[in-house]
Amino acid sequence: MDLTPRPGAAPAPPGAYYAYAETPAETTTRLRPVKTRHPARTAAAAACVVLGLGLIGGAVTGSWLTGNSAAEPGAEDAYVVGRSAWHSVPVDTLFPRALKGEGAGPGATDRAWTRVAVAPDSGCAAGLDPLLLRTLRPVGCARMVRATYTDATRSSVTTVGLVFTEADAAKTTALSTRFTEQRLGARADLMPRTYPAEGTVAEGFGDRQRASWTVHVLTEVPVIVVAVSGFADGRGVAEPQPAAAAMAPGATTTPAQAGLGHEAEGVADRVERTLRRTVTDLTEKPE
Repeated sequence: MDLTPRPGAAPAPPGAYYAYAETPAETTTRLRPVKTRHPARTAAAAACVVLGLGLIGGAVTGSWLTGNSAAEPGAEDAYVVGRSAWHSVPVDTLFPRALKGEGAGPGATDRAWTRVAVAPDSGCAAGLDPLLLRTLRPVGCARMVRATYTDATRSSVTTVGLVFTEADAAKTTALSTRFTEQRLGARADLMPRTYPAEGTVAEGFGDRQRASWTVHVLTEVPVIVVAVSGFADGRGVAEPQPAAAAMAPGATTTPAQAGLGHEAEGVADRVERTLRRTVTDLTEKPE
């Protein structure tokens, strides 16, 4: 992912915690640079790719003719493409700088979120509590990427993460079923972690500030979408509540009254939609 910081972005000066710019400054981390390739090596590599594609194409065609459904384009392609999306898809595609949430707020009000920070890609230990990490062990963790957003009023912050797993469709579906049947997504001890970035509205967003969350195990791609929201002023929340419960009609908890369930679910949903659309575009076959 290209995580080049936005030109001109700078941390807020000391003492200016509540005086944010109209557009929040963003903190990003540059990942490992890609070395320049030698022309001769590039040409050789290209020749190998052409030869390899020809062999693969012949094998796939043969499989189609013989009726081998495992080789047909579809779910397997989505898993292969989806598993590598964390480094092959630009960061601004995975985590758009701005998200629109039409009807995503309490009472079907419109919401809007601005990205304030992108974390460096990492293993899952940085973004998941130990118990959640163990719960996801059956599917393995290939990589995790995260970003933090703030709402239009800069009163709430939400960290959203994409966990790219090592599992196949069967194991992924089994985990999704387990989360549904055992209501694991509603357990407070399985909340994802926040990404507080210094110099941003989210710098005080730590574990104690977690207010509402969601965990969604996708089955068509090997990805788990997680999100956690809280107040931007750094206040703690004694009783966090899962997004589904905080969004329920008549809910009167602090996360529900503040709309933080809608924040977590809304940001997660928009990032998930973007991922699905991106993987679909990359796996579509020309007619």
